[in-house]
Amino acid sequence: MEKFFWADEIADRIIREKGKKKEYICASGITPSGKVHIGNFREVITTDLVVKALKEKGKKVKFIYSWDDFDRFRKVPAGIDKEYEKYIGMPISDIPSPFDKKKSYAEYFEKEFENSLEKVGIKPNFIRQSIMNKKCKYASLIKLAIEKKETIIKILNKYRKEPLVKDWMPVMIYCEKCKKDSAKIIKVEGDEIEYECKCGYKGKVDFSKKGVVSVRWRVDWPMRWFYEKVDFEPGGIDHSVYGGSLTTSKEIVKEIFRGEPPIYQFYDWIGIKGGKEFSSSKGNALTLDDVEEIYEPEVLRYIFVGTKPKTGFQISFDNDVIKIYEDYDALEKKYYEGKANPREKRIYELSQIKLSNKKPEKISFRHLISFVQTGKINELNKDSKKRAEKVKNWLKKYAGEDMKFEVQKKVSVKLNKKEKEALIELRKILEKKDYNEKELFNEFYEICKKVDIKNIEFFDATYRVLINKKKGPRLASLILNVGKDKIIKLLNQIK
Repeated sequence: MEKFFWADEIADRIIREKGKKKEYICASGITPSGKVHIGNFREVITTDLVVKALKEKGKKVKFIYSWDDFDRFRKVPAGIDKEYEKYIGMPISDIPSPFDKKKSYAEYFEKEFENSLEKVGIKPNFIRQSIMNKKCKYASLIKLAIEKKETIIKILNKYRKEPLVKDWMPVMIYCEKCKKDSAKIIKVEGDEIEYECKCGYKGKVDFSKKGVVSVRWRVDWPMRWFYEKVDFEPGGIDHSVYGGSLTTSKEIVKEIFRGEPPIYQFYDWIGIKGGKEFSSSKGNALTLDDVEEIYEPEVLRYIFVGTKPKTGFQISFDNDVIKIYEDYDALEKKYYEGKANPREKRIYELSQIKLSNKKPEKISFRHLISFVQTGKINELNKDSKKRAEKVKNWLKKYAGEDMKFEVQKKVSVKLNKKEKEALIELRKILEKKDYNEKELFNEFYEICKKVDIKNIEFFDATYRVLINKKKGPRLASLILNVGKDKIIKLLNQIK
């Protein structure tokens, strides 16, 4: 594979720097503290594309996705009852979901995101850290971290304005009575921790046998790199700044666990154009499901595939959606005609969930705007019907008013003499024969010349008569989609 695409370049680097291995491990993860917003999808698809690139080079690869659901419940997100404040400090895997009594708080949001990922062809091996911790899988590494806490403190303090307190520990305890992380560690002897909780409970726990000990983030991340033997993992700017968790994790994995950090790829944030900015805490998180309502799986992948991880961008929900679909369709056409350059070819292939031997037959998004609003969805093939559903959702939620219309049953607007003449000519043209879109478009200008009316005046009058607006979808497309018989019937009212 030529080195012209970023995912292939990362795959080559992994092979070069990590050497020959039976299996390469690529990782991602997040804390499911609320709805998983679309910004987190960038990390997942970045990993997915590198996984695909490695596989295409003949390598065995495992894609692991960690649900950090043993993390504490920090605050009640908007949209969730304030009574949930009583759970603050407990593992999010141990509190009930406010939406589904059969699931925990964490599991509800985990399943929601997992189902969304499957729709875009991403199927990692999910690891629930609540299960890993409760099964005491990290006990020996927790012991090592406690034994070497002074070294960890020195590493962390190098990048802190204020040094950590003397009794700081790399772990914390979930109290066996109140289940919260409000316990203070009194003493550690071997695998046994003695603690005292704010709730008044005092106890001792053997962390090699009972999983109530949680490792703090700056130690947890490098610990799991070592445990899982991670070869590649991307991260956002919050982890990537100098002195941040990436900096300290690289040092801790080497000095404490005697391991090597994975190949790392920084990714920039994405924004939203024509929609609400996403924020889990504010309760308006735009999820992968929300984006999938508007974009086909392949088009959604295409948006991310074609932009290098280090480059930020915005996902459009306004009328730019039309152009994004057009750009994708143009690339698809070039690919199947054998006219795509190597980079374009690679982008198209990685955008697909399953690559077809022949070009899929779909009507353009723009054309479907008229189809949907004229009730002609049943005339479409299977693939176009699926796209039409995206169009329907877009029209309902995000489309500009210039894209929405309703075909009039009677002429209810005032027209001047030339406008009437032009529209009567349009009726005569439509009565003559059947046209394709290009032919009908050319006829519009012939009408304007014959009647001596400005083009803009002709289009304005036609839109007002047909949909009671000054603008709308491409006129020729609109007329053909509505059906010329209906248009002729409406124009017959003009005298």
